[in-house]
Amino acid sequence: MQLTAIIVDDYDEAIAFFTRALGFDLAEDSPSLTNDGRPKRWVVVRPPGGETGILLAQADGERQSRAVGDQHAGRVGFFLRVDDFAASYERMRDAGVEFLGEPRTEPYGRVAVFRDLAGNRWDLLGPAAS
Repeated sequence: MQLTAIIVDDYDEAIAFFTRALGFDLAEDSPSLTNDGRPKRWVVVRPPGGETGILLAQADGERQSRAVGDQHAGRVGFFLRVDDFAASYERMRDAGVEFLGEPRTEPYGRVAVFRDLAGNRWDLLGPAAS
């Protein structure tokens, strides 16, 4: 399993955002323990059919809490590639996803920047219009 982690404030709110607003699958939600024995959860979401998942890591302590929503210092740090850009954009917008401008066409395809529930910036990427 290939994973990247996103620090979130709350597991259940993050699961709801990724599964409902972005249409991801909940791949795993299992009890686990921190290195010092406190309970936590191992929560993984992924786009349908995707190989790479996202580990939703609930912030533990002040330092991690400060990183929620700013994991890439305000830059786009996550990229969601879709086959049907228009349908994905409309579905996400209808689900309340905050887009930071209108979709645009770049040499590499269609793109629109959005924020996840914590404020991290993502690119929604689709093929170039034919």
